[in-house]
Amino acid sequence: MTEKENNASSEKEMREICSLIVKCQNPDLVYNFFECLFTKSEMKDFSKRWSLVKELVAGTTQREIARKYNISLCNITRGSRELKKEDSAFKKMLALLSDE
Repeated sequence: MTEKENNASSEKEMREICSLIVKCQNPDLVYNFFECLFTKSEMKDFSKRWSLVKELVAGTTQREIARKYNISLCNITRGSRELKKEDSAFKKMLALLSDE
C-alpha cells in the first residue's frame, strides 16, 4: 500500500469512528469504546490534550499548563494555534460543552 493509500485509509477509518460516536449518543459506551481502542497511557494523553485546551481558554499560561500536566510546550503551542483559527473545531466543541 502506498503512503497516499495508507493516509486515505486512515482518514476513512477515523471518519467512520467519528460517525459512530455521533450516532451512539451514549457517553458511557463511547468511553468504553475508547478504553478498548487506547491504552491507559493513550487515554491519559488524550484527556491531557483536551484539558490543555480548556486551560488555555481559561487564561492559564502555557508554562503553567506545561508544569501542571507535564506536557511539552510544543503540544500546548499547537493547541493555542488551533484555538486562534477562525473556524476552530476546538472553539466549536467548547461551545457544545457550554451548552450542556
